[in-house]
Amino acid sequence: MMLSRAKPASGPGAAIPQKDKQKKKKVPKLDEFLANRDFTGAMTLLEFNRNSGTSNEETDMWLAYCAFHLSEYKKAMEEYERLTQRDGCHPEVYTFLGCCYFLLGMYQEADAVAEKGPKTSLSNRLLFHLSHKFNDEKRLMGYHQNLRDQIEDQLSLASIHYLRSHYQEAIDIYKRILLDNRDYLALNVYVALCYYKLDYYDVSQEVLAVYLQQFPDSAIAINLKACNHFRLYNGKAAEAELKSLQEMATPSFVFAKDLIKHNLVVFRGGEGALQVLPPLIDVIPEARLNLVIYYLKQDDVAEAYNLIKDLEPTTPQEYILKGVVNAALGQEQGSREHLKIAQQYFQLVGGSASECDTIPGRQCMASCFYLLKQFEDVLIYLNSIKSYFYNDDTFNFNYAQAKATVGNFKEAEEVFLLIQSDKLKNDYVYLSWLARCYIMNRKPRLAWELYLKMETSGESFSLLQLIANDCYKMGQFYYAAKAFDVLERLDPNPEYWEGKRGACVGVFQMIIAGHEPRETLRDVVQMLRNTGNPQVEYIVRTMKKWAKENRVPIS
Repeated sequence: MMLSRAKPASGPGAAIPQKDKQKKKKVPKLDEFLANRDFTGAMTLLEFNRNSGTSNEETDMWLAYCAFHLSEYKKAMEEYERLTQRDGCHPEVYTFLGCCYFLLGMYQEADAVAEKGPKTSLSNRLLFHLSHKFNDEKRLMGYHQNLRDQIEDQLSLASIHYLRSHYQEAIDIYKRILLDNRDYLALNVYVALCYYKLDYYDVSQEVLAVYLQQFPDSAIAINLKACNHFRLYNGKAAEAELKSLQEMATPSFVFAKDLIKHNLVVFRGGEGALQVLPPLIDVIPEARLNLVIYYLKQDDVAEAYNLIKDLEPTTPQEYILKGVVNAALGQEQGSREHLKIAQQYFQLVGGSASECDTIPGRQCMASCFYLLKQFEDVLIYLNSIKSYFYNDDTFNFNYAQAKATVGNFKEAEEVFLLIQSDKLKNDYVYLSWLARCYIMNRKPRLAWELYLKMETSGESFSLLQLIANDCYKMGQFYYAAKAFDVLERLDPNPEYWEGKRGACVGVFQMIIAGHEPRETLRDVVQMLRNTGNPQVEYIVRTMKKWAKENRVPIS
């Protein structure tokens, strides 16, 4: 190694050059690597020792430990499995092996080996989590009682609360731990996740900022920030947050690559769903749910049902989605069985203690009562959340229908007219309800114009029948007559003639009473002459006589 030339000795520092300038580089020890949480460095040293023939059982234990902390659970599992095959294996190895099995999704195997280990806090936590995975409530409560007031046990309890959608209980535990351990910054991410699940997106952002100040390249934290932006603003704002993470391309980005790909599909409104989501179905639980949502938006209800029919719901979101799919299939196929299943799922979520006061919970109760045709109850729930959905077309579509069904046509018309979606505005359900609202609000001309804009079809024929009958019922005889006139020409049914005759006579009476313009009589006579019924001549003769006496031109 080249050294610079030493200066001549002089002054108080003259003795320094006499010291040994080529100190032997110190080889890092395992303890130092572990203290610095440098598990990669520790593994390198341990594998060197193993390859050089100086390893022992302790080396193997530490190798497995480091692999576990690097999330290389398969490697850790293999190390622990080798250790269990030796005579005099340390009993705790079985617990450690159980932890590896658990994180690899091998729950039955984890349960079996955990029972072979000693009864420790770690084994109790492992069995506590396994009980949750097995949905064994009695067993879960047994291990719950063994949890102590120590950080590891309390963190384990908080995670179970989170998995069971008890987000406020999880927040309380995390905050209690943070009070005494301000340096446990990662807990802020957990708290932020809970607030996100509770729909408090702005609060989630504030808590998350504490962690991001220290670790600005954390994939999990940046992804959560992006999700908050998606909820608070829009997909573009969310995508911009993820773009900063992609530009960093840190190791954490590689770790979360699948998650980022998945969320970009969501942020882009389903763009690329069929390419990205299917391979992620068994990797990211939400991938299946988002693919189901994509199929629903494409009106492919059958595909959505096939994808979700075998899913056993465990979270409110899964129950809600199964309810929505069953409701859509029930309406599409006229299946009362599917509609009943949907109603039960909605009632289960909306009536649960954890969801009854949330927005999705109230939407569920509204949907439940909608399927039960109890529209007064539907409106109780929708009124309580309408301020959150002012510009939501789907919400307004359902809200307006409920308003109209209970007879509140004025407000129903206003809400129907808020809808912007062309797809909904061309839907027959929308057109028929809006036409009815117009008629009930004494605007029959607007209802007639809805019909005139439609292509001739079975739906336009149905709308004509609705306009004819509702206008007649409301005494709006002129447009009733026009509708019955078209119906009769399309289908010479005696009922349509009777309706037209009554409506024409009704218009005539209103003209005589001064409630309709006299000029309207010309149109009425023309409509009557479109029918070959012998009664026409008598009615027309009477109208002509009155017109002549009152100097009303009708020819």
